[in-house]
Amino acid sequence: MDKFNETILKELSQGTSPSATNIVDHMLCHAHSTHASDIHIEPEARGIRIRFRIDGVLEDSKTLPRELHEEIISRIKVLSKLRTDEHSAPQDGRFRATIHKDTLVDVRVSIVPTFHGETVVLRLLSNHGEEFTLQTLGFSTSDALHIQHALRNSTGMILVTGPTGSGKTTTLYTLIKMLNSKKISIVTIEDPIEYSIDGIEQIQVNARNGLTFANGLRSILRQDPNIIMVGEIRDTETASIAVNTALTGHLLLSTLHTSDAATTLPRLLDMKIEPFLVSSTVSIAIGQRLVRKICTHCKVRTPLTEEESISLSELIPKELLDNTKDFYEGRGCNHCHQTGYAGRIIIAEVLVANEEIRNAILLKASAREMKQIAVKHGMTPLLMDGFYKAKEGLTTIKEILRVAEV
Repeated sequence: MDKFNETILKELSQGTSPSATNIVDHMLCHAHSTHASDIHIEPEARGIRIRFRIDGVLEDSKTLPRELHEEIISRIKVLSKLRTDEHSAPQDGRFRATIHKDTLVDVRVSIVPTFHGETVVLRLLSNHGEEFTLQTLGFSTSDALHIQHALRNSTGMILVTGPTGSGKTTTLYTLIKMLNSKKISIVTIEDPIEYSIDGIEQIQVNARNGLTFANGLRSILRQDPNIIMVGEIRDTETASIAVNTALTGHLLLSTLHTSDAATTLPRLLDMKIEPFLVSSTVSIAIGQRLVRKICTHCKVRTPLTEEESISLSELIPKELLDNTKDFYEGRGCNHCHQTGYAGRIIIAEVLVANEEIRNAILLKASAREMKQIAVKHGMTPLLMDGFYKAKEGLTTIKEILRVAEV
């Protein structure tokens, strides 16, 4: 039984009605100690299911009595300065919590009404992004060099792509931190601002007041910036302004929701951006996923199973598989809460927009053709990068196959 469950059982066994304040505090402390990114508080017919997202995977914890639901929700609303009398509309907020008497953690709150009552997701926003480098994120030496070269440009676009939860924002923050200097002006527009960075002007999107990515980007251009970060290119209007911004003397960093790096370029064309503009502005496209790292305290060598071998044969060249039979996994220990994993790492592919890629954009080539050209010029595809990391013992084949389905 984990420490959170033990603490809650002790709270519930006191006879009197347990304190909602204590329960919320216990949740936050447990999430912080296990490096959970989110806490899910989900009402059901007979109880409240509590789940923690640890290293990207939701794990069930204690089910609390149903009668505590209203008190817990009210406590969170009070902390977030949200309306306690509103139960039928979504509400978003945030608050700062003190963990273990000396650690401050920013918490983002999302409350949505459901059939059994209001469900809450608490996102813990840490400042760990300030500690990351391209290497600690997981980029290979060659990919890191390509990215560093693109960062030296004073114009153009650097795009980070992948599905929700693939670490795109963390990568952007890392790049911004590398660029941060007293001699240049960096402005960001984000939704939401995950954490603050000293020396950088950060703007929060507020659609209710008309501050969208597109409108915000127009305003930023009047602020005389050198470098602009746009949290996400979501629509044609934002894409058009972003491309023209990159074309007129600014370095622009942003994210897109695409399956891989090569799909980024046709996606911009789908957003009605002229091919010559895409060809002239995009410097690199980074496609990425997050995989769980093997716990170093319980890592053991393990042979490839027949099922894994069959699945990999559809993704990895046969000659590589034939030369690699043993990989690694975590057995589970107290350090990793018996999961076999501790922390996460990026697997990535970095598409460099060289002359052949730019010509392919002008010809409106497909994502498949773009990828073939990039691989010919040395790009390591995302799943191959994952395979190499599994060979090194950084992650497992199970993790690579899991993200291959995303």
